Parts: sequence; structure tokens; C-alpha cells
Amino acid sequence: MSVQDRTQASVEQMIDTIKDRLKMATAAAMQSSAFSVEQYDDIKDLYDIVISKPSFSISEVEALVSELGRLRRS
Repeated sequence: MSVQDRTQASVEQMIDTIKDRLKMATAAAMQSSAFSVEQYDDIKDLYDIVISKPSFSISEVEALVSELGRLRRS
């Protein structure tokens, strides 16, 4: 994704992909619209990690979900 892709829509697409790949049981509670473009770089880092691995350990999922929670707008 390039600099011009730094839109709310691209953030929401990355979050949706992360939720799908992690098979998050609480995915419905974590709306992609709850994340801001200001967090783009951090979200992109998580997205890159998630799409680069075929599977995750429970502790990895917990760490990634925790980081998503930290980035979510209150």
C-alpha cells in the first residue's frame, strides 16, 4: 500500500483482513471504523505481520488482539 492509500477505507480493509485471518471470536465487537487513519503505520505493521504468516499460536493471537485494542479509538 502506498502513501496515497492512507484512507479510512484502507485502514478498515486492513482491520477486516486482520480480524478474518486471526479468526477473532470477538470480531463483531471490534468494528473496523473504530480505527483512525492517524494509526495507519501501526495498523499496517500489524497487517503485514498477519498476512505474512499462515497460522498463529494462541499467544501470538492474544498479543496481536491486544495491540489492536490499544490502537482502537475510544
